[in-house]
Amino acid sequence: MATNRRRWRWWWLLVPPCLFVAWLFAVWPPPSWYRAHFPGNTAFMQMRGNIGRYRPVPLDSIAPTMAVAAMTGEDAKFWEHDGIDYEAIRKALGYRRADFDWQDPRDRAAMWKALGRAWERREALRGASTITQQLAKNLYLSPSRNPLRKVKEAITAWRLERVLGKRRILELYLNVAEMGTGIWGAQAASEAYFRKPAARLTRSEAAALAGLLPFPLRSNPALKPGRMRWRQRLILRRMAGESLEIPRTDAEIPAQADADTAPAEPDTAPAGLDTTSAAPDTSH
Repeated sequence: MATNRRRWRWWWLLVPPCLFVAWLFAVWPPPSWYRAHFPGNTAFMQMRGNIGRYRPVPLDSIAPTMAVAAMTGEDAKFWEHDGIDYEAIRKALGYRRADFDWQDPRDRAAMWKALGRAWERREALRGASTITQQLAKNLYLSPSRNPLRKVKEAITAWRLERVLGKRRILELYLNVAEMGTGIWGAQAASEAYFRKPAARLTRSEAAALAGLLPFPLRSNPALKPGRMRWRQRLILRRMAGESLEIPRTDAEIPAQADADTAPAEPDTAPAGLDTTSAAPDTSH
């Protein structure tokens, strides 16, 4: 009898970790559903309470330069990582050693020190998110900075990579990314800001849309266009081959970037966008 009670005690001890693991993997619909479907809405759309403009289109109907601009501004190593950019995370945490060996006490000490600063460096960690992580967050989660939510985001990103593949992930991301108040995806943003389909976006226009991706509600043609224009120029320079870092957090944005606060209506000529800083894209 005593042995049976001990067994039941052990089973009850296993319940919480099992429930936690189940929660980490519990998403609906499952990632495999998105192989052949665009979402009717996403967790982010539901959170905003306003789907607004949402026009999902195949990747072939989005100018290739839009994908290049998005990867340039948000995830330069998109084709190389498996959903998580560990080098970017290491940099965001402030781990400065060249590599990591668990057997090396100096590496372990540096890692624990870096992890101890994780909360105060949470903005930098947020900027280290890959396109796959952003898609996982948009489809299933929320912008919460809860560490457990970040763990679930990483696991979901890993699953998306294995089930969908890079091209489909990019296609979904460019269709559900928030690009202004009630504006979701490249097609809707192109229609709202440029009065044209996403297939006809020029290099400069694509860089402008990529420039608002990190903070679309705080930097768009209707609000703080200077900040978006500043990132647009950096993205264009990076696309032209210049080696430079493109800031992805508020703390990295210089004050002068916010100097221009003149609003522009989404359905009018986008005065906040710099469409002359690069030659038109003639590849399509």
